Amino acid sequence: MTWQADLAERARAAMPEPMWDYTRTGALEGVTAAEAEAAWADVRFAPRVLRDVTDVEVSTSLLGADLATPVGVAPTAMQRVAHPDGERAMARGAAAAGALHVVSSNAGYPFAAIDVGSPWWVQAYLPPRRAELVPMLEAAVRAGARAAVLTVDTPVPGDKRVPREEDWRGIDLSWFRCNVDAPAGVRWAADVTPDDIGWLREATGLPVVVKGVLRADDARTCVEAGAAAVWVSNHGGRQLDRAVSTRYALPHVAAEVGDDVEVYVDGGIRSGLDVLAGLALGADAVFCGRLPVHALAAGGAPEVAGLLTRLTQELVDAMRLAGCPRPSDTRGIVAQSPPQGL
Repeated sequence: MTWQADLAERARAAMPEPMWDYTRTGALEGVTAAEAEAAWADVRFAPRVLRDVTDVEVSTSLLGADLATPVGVAPTAMQRVAHPDGERAMARGAAAAGALHVVSSNAGYPFAAIDVGSPWWVQAYLPPRRAELVPMLEAAVRAGARAAVLTVDTPVPGDKRVPREEDWRGIDLSWFRCNVDAPAGVRWAADVTPDDIGWLREATGLPVVVKGVLRADDARTCVEAGAAAVWVSNHGGRQLDRAVSTRYALPHVAAEVGDDVEVYVDGGIRSGLDVLAGLALGADAVFCGRLPVHALAAGGAPEVAGLLTRLTQELVDAMRLAGCPRPSDTRGIVAQSPPQGL
């Protein structure tokens, strides 16, 4: 059994059944969600040799935040169902590993209770009336958020077959979205445009990361509208089913805007080899969603820290074998199919 499978088994044993369904389910037939891991596993490397890899350095800086690793925690909801300490434990685990933590706008603890003094960003879905989000954004800024992550791939929630609403009966969800002061039943705007990037930057005074980009032309639009970074994501396959895997979208986005802004990626990252592939294909950082939630459920903050440390060490080992002492050295080691230029 792989360590990932063992972690998933321990997480499933610790979670209520609807939470397990929530973590594993993609939209509709689940095509995009199912393809994610295989897409990264399909990457083939052309490793360099005759390079001094005695010392491999993976520390990085993202939007000015110094971090020990390019592996970060993506925003996910329902963390208090996975573990009673929810986002507080996730934040402590990320801090212990020197990793960036992105807090969901759906978080179950106030931002001030989540902040542990290490770098974190706040994720935001825009409501139809933008002003309703301002109190949440102001609370995040007061608590120490260093960037705002605008999710743009969710004009409506993707249709997922499980869990059903009735499956959550008996599970206390009264804390859900405790930082958001908006009318019940109104969640997301269907009219998000490039102008909202500037609005969010003005409302927070923070750099804006645009999450949910899969096209090079959309990435260019984000940059022209003032985005500080572009995050390649298909929402874990939970929005438009049959959307392209992020492994295939990333190189096009990075080629278009990677010289102008930072580029990130998530979606199916399960190992240090996957992280290496993400860096090699143009990402400045790679984020994980499902794995940290599994770790949170299996053992709280220590398990989260152990997961992120393990992924980072696997990355170091892979970079050493690939002849890449620095993340920048990984660019160009992905082999073409058929291989060219070797």
